[in-house]
Amino acid sequence: MPKLAPEAYLRPEIIRQVQRFDLKAKFLIEGFLSGLHSSPFKGFSVEFSEHRKYVRGDDVRTIDWKLWSRTNRYYVKQYAAETNLTGHLVMDVSASMGYAGAPGAVTKLQYATYLAAAMAYLMVRQQDPVGLVTCADRIRVFLRPRSRTSHLYAILKLLADTQPAGPTRLAENLHRVAEMIDHRGMVLIFSDLLDDAGEEKVLEALSHLRHRGHDVIIFQVFDAAEVHFPFTELTRFEDMEGTAGPVTADPQAVRAAYRRELEAFRERYKSECLKRHIDFVPVDTSTSFDKPLLAYLQKRCGK
Repeated sequence: MPKLAPEAYLRPEIIRQVQRFDLKAKFLIEGFLSGLHSSPFKGFSVEFSEHRKYVRGDDVRTIDWKLWSRTNRYYVKQYAAETNLTGHLVMDVSASMGYAGAPGAVTKLQYATYLAAAMAYLMVRQQDPVGLVTCADRIRVFLRPRSRTSHLYAILKLLADTQPAGPTRLAENLHRVAEMIDHRGMVLIFSDLLDDAGEEKVLEALSHLRHRGHDVIIFQVFDAAEVHFPFTELTRFEDMEGTAGPVTADPQAVRAAYRRELEAFRERYKSECLKRHIDFVPVDTSTSFDKPLLAYLQKRCGK
């Protein structure tokens, strides 16, 4: 598929739809309303807003006892939370992300860039900073978060110019990302999660991000051919990252086993991410990217 201009990833019809969502809402609920002491997002500042009358069920710790001593009435303090939802887009740009199963189809990386563009736009629209990390065998780019529209364009230009190459070392890179990010926030990962280190190593790295207090969202991107395995004739399959030799197989003979293994692979990630309170969104290029994206946002934001 021909290279796309950066602005092509910001589809106007999708932008109109994502504008109604508020990623910060869940961040505030998890980080502030559920209790500063137990939340992984404790530490952002709060300022006094106003008093209101105490009602049964209110936490007695919020009662303003000084005001009670003057008025002999119970009032509770209300606070306004001040927080930025700092986001980091972590993009797997290894060779496997360059796969497209049909001539002229979008690659997995291009599909992931559509998703990332919409999420980045949503954060910038909320005036929240967003940054970019690209990685394959190592971290290639670490772009610090900014909240300007020009920064969003810079992110998209960088992704549009990126050529996927090299082996995947996602687990190693996610550990590095966890140490490199200064502030708690949202980490959005776009990858097929195919790492020779194995699922356990990737899950350990994801747990590291959660331990650091980040809200983690994974968009697992596969090509339609990887999911549906439409091959019919004797086919030579090659590892795009060069870590294994080519295999020639009869698709009819291996299709059922292959699809079972792939489904089990995705289900394991779904289950393990749920245990770690990580949002896991499996997608494939047979579906227009806006459908799974909007479905996820509706679920996340409660709309």
